[in-house]
Amino acid sequence: MTLTQLLSRLEFIKAPAPVQNKELGEVETVVRGIVQAVRERGDAAVRAYSKQFDRYEGEALEVTRAEREAAVAALDPQTRADTEFAIARVKAFAEAQLGTMQPLEVESLRGVHLGHRIIPIQRIGAYVPGGRYPILSAPVMTIVPAKVAGCDEVIACLPPNAHPAMIAGCHLSGADRIFRVGGAQAIAAMAYGTESMPPVDKIVGPGNAYVNEAKRQVFGQVGIDQLAGPSEIFVVADETADPRMVATDLLAQAEHDIHTRVGLITTSREVARQTLKEVESQLEDLPTANVARPSWVEFGEIVLAPDEATMIAYSDHVAAEHLQVHTRDAQATGRKLRNYGSLFIDKRASVVYSDKCCGTNHTLPTMRAGRYTGGLWVGSFVKVATHQWMDPEGVEAVAPPAMRQSATEGMEGHRRAAALRLEAQA
Repeated sequence: MTLTQLLSRLEFIKAPAPVQNKELGEVETVVRGIVQAVRERGDAAVRAYSKQFDRYEGEALEVTRAEREAAVAALDPQTRADTEFAIARVKAFAEAQLGTMQPLEVESLRGVHLGHRIIPIQRIGAYVPGGRYPILSAPVMTIVPAKVAGCDEVIACLPPNAHPAMIAGCHLSGADRIFRVGGAQAIAAMAYGTESMPPVDKIVGPGNAYVNEAKRQVFGQVGIDQLAGPSEIFVVADETADPRMVATDLLAQAEHDIHTRVGLITTSREVARQTLKEVESQLEDLPTANVARPSWVEFGEIVLAPDEATMIAYSDHVAAEHLQVHTRDAQATGRKLRNYGSLFIDKRASVVYSDKCCGTNHTLPTMRAGRYTGGLWVGSFVKVATHQWMDPEGVEAVAPPAMRQSATEGMEGHRRAAALRLEAQA
């Protein structure tokens, strides 16, 4: 089914407003200047941008051990307990995932030995956003899996004006070093290094448009996890769905940002109609409606599909970051879906649990990237690197075809390299 054919089968009960990103060109230009300045002037440029963008006047970029311990000591006891609960859950799941990744040694032909090793990335840069709210789970999601993977060093960067509890979260999660550096300048500093900060091998973690653009520009110099856009949630539902619950979940995600994309895809006109009413009703007393309402007005959608197959096809086209399944047999529906960042099966599974503390990672693909990648996980912090070695029988098996192929291609150096080994054991 083509996209045109698919859309022709859908009825938009509530359609998103047309959206254009007019700021993209400006963001790219600004970030290019920041990256170049940090690359050339190091700490001096970082301090200048911190003063300009974050109004930070301090000279010290790195958070000291004493400051880290003070931030932890200042945590409310329940907040600390909840943070440690989240760390334990994320750690346990990351350890279980790492356990599924095994080294390999195989003799593919007699005398031809092939394999791979699971090698931790040496140094990770974890960007911890400040954002609209102090997202206490943010450092947990980026730092803990890296430490489980066995990375030698994790460098955490967060805006100078970030809530002190965020420093505590970085410390409790196992960050080796923490820096008060935010925005595009943090990405540039981690990528190229400065007098204070060593360069990292890979940068992970979400951020605003400037952070995202900086990650795009430094990719190649370092690895990155993904290019993340605003958050997304969609719900696929049949007539058994609870409109009140669906609306609550949509608005819970909408309060992240005025650009959050939220949507319902359902086979039930009544569920669609009642969910629309519930959203409008709940917005009346939602304390974060100043954020959630613009998100809903501009990006919210409710789509009526004629059957389950069309509902699933449109969901796979959207490839939402978070995808909830509210159907009579949610497990069966879930098995039919393939494009999403993380799947929440049945009504008891809520995005909020994953966002905060249940163990799966909340750093997920957006902007339809769920078509080709999953989210951040312990495997994001290791390399699967192959190796090979030969017995004499192996050389006898592979040298002749390698020589013939090299000769056909006109690559005489290659042919000689293969021939030499064959001659050496004659």
